[in-house]
Amino acid sequence: LVAAVFGLGFTLWLHVMAPAFLYAFAVGGVLLLGAAGQQPDSPVIGPAVLKTEVQKLTGSIVLRGLDAIGNAKLSAAIKKGGDMNGMRFTSEITRDGPGYRADLDLPYGVTPEDIMEDRKRLASGLRRKVGCVWPAPDPTEHDGRLVLWVGDKPMNETTKPAWPLLKDGQVDLFRPVVFGNDQRMRDVSVTLMFAAVVVGSIPRMGKTFLMRLFLLIAALDPRAEVHAFDFKGTGDFGALEPVCHRYRAGEEDPDIEYVLDTLRELKDELRRRAKVIKSLPRSRCPESKVTPALAGDRSLGLHPIVVGFDECQVPFEHNEYGAEIEAICTDLVKRGPALGIVTLFGTQRPDAKSLPTGISANAVLRFCLKVMGQPANDMVLGTSMYKAGYRATMFSRSDRGICWMAGEGDDPRIVASSFVDAPAAEKVVARARKLREEYGNITGHALGKGPDKTAGADILTDLADVIADDETGVWCERLAARLAELRPDTYTGWKAENVTTALKPHGIKAGQIWGQTDEGEGKNRRGIKRADLTAALTQRNQKNAAA
Repeated sequence: LVAAVFGLGFTLWLHVMAPAFLYAFAVGGVLLLGAAGQQPDSPVIGPAVLKTEVQKLTGSIVLRGLDAIGNAKLSAAIKKGGDMNGMRFTSEITRDGPGYRADLDLPYGVTPEDIMEDRKRLASGLRRKVGCVWPAPDPTEHDGRLVLWVGDKPMNETTKPAWPLLKDGQVDLFRPVVFGNDQRMRDVSVTLMFAAVVVGSIPRMGKTFLMRLFLLIAALDPRAEVHAFDFKGTGDFGALEPVCHRYRAGEEDPDIEYVLDTLRELKDELRRRAKVIKSLPRSRCPESKVTPALAGDRSLGLHPIVVGFDECQVPFEHNEYGAEIEAICTDLVKRGPALGIVTLFGTQRPDAKSLPTGISANAVLRFCLKVMGQPANDMVLGTSMYKAGYRATMFSRSDRGICWMAGEGDDPRIVASSFVDAPAAEKVVARARKLREEYGNITGHALGKGPDKTAGADILTDLADVIADDETGVWCERLAARLAELRPDTYTGWKAENVTTALKPHGIKAGQIWGQTDEGEGKNRRGIKRADLTAALTQRNQKNAAA
């Protein structure tokens, strides 16, 4: 109130009556006194603050960041002005999605991989979080072209678009399907057909979510037959049960036996498909592999089959069945893609024992989330990928769902998979179930049926079951009859020559065996000795143990 009444008049009086030196003191003296009396932690005028997530990326900032890497050729080119060494910006730095893009030619002899190896130092020089800085080669240009993309926010903090298939749509597995986004939030697609897939990471980085996402993609193709095996035993694939032809969650012996029976079925199916493809005329099957047209012809039974193994190290390391499971899976990885069978292997311990080299070396699509070292990185992505700069060790613990993807395109790329949690997955599966009901493809586990126990019958084991302990040798004709009684679905119609032929690959030769007919008459007829069968079984078990 006092200021309102007297303040205006006093101000006018000062303006008219104050001498010049008082004006000088007001302007300069007060400022000097303020500077002298300021506190160290509370200056009168603070430093300029620019938030890094909104600071515009300029050429000088890019050169400062590149110089911070410490590459001798790069630093020398920057000091000399660049052009003399081939270094130059090929276009203006532009806005690209939620960030900036800079395209430049590196000095002669320097490659984008050299920059990618020191991404943390580059981020420090740019004054950005490492999750914002993504150097990469340009696949359409020469090997010295660098594309540097700097985001406003780290990739793990940027809001990703929803999965396009979350609420509607269906899939054709022969065509690319969106499953995630790159650093610039552009859609990234994957083609699952004609490929085997490996997914690796340390625990709690989103490996199982990615595996489930691939199986959801398969479920949305109404033709596809889905097999989902969760050896962690926590039911992470439980949402897929209503559409699965085969499903199991657990790591105990009954669970492993269920999977083995399923794999024996698939082994027989692989052989059947090969015969079907071979029998088709060249006009229908020009490249000797399953095509979309053949997969759509239900009379041929060449529909896509997608099999997912999460924590695949569990069955591979099983003492009794591990060798056979590994052998069948390796065969599926090598021959399955051309015959319409896709296999997915996920593990949190990527090494030669958990992920056999016969599988990892033949996998086409590879997805590596965070791992701890070079061996695991190269086991998933491929030999020398770490040296080339494709390092999943650079991901932090907060980079869940972010991975290097190799096999889709010429060069590996960074992808953040779409997030689909269990409740959302159940809704997708409900829609997939309706599509399958309309198509007429509800089979196996979805109908309450398990695998065929006779699939992939083992002739040696079955013969050991039908030969009595006190029999030193048995005629082949009698063995054929006993086998047919043991497994009618497998051995009905067998004769003595069928037994002889089936035993040749195992090194057992039929010879003359003395025995008695049903009438009690003694005769020599072709048969096998029990000792030969026992030796063959022992030799096979030793090989499996060594493998």
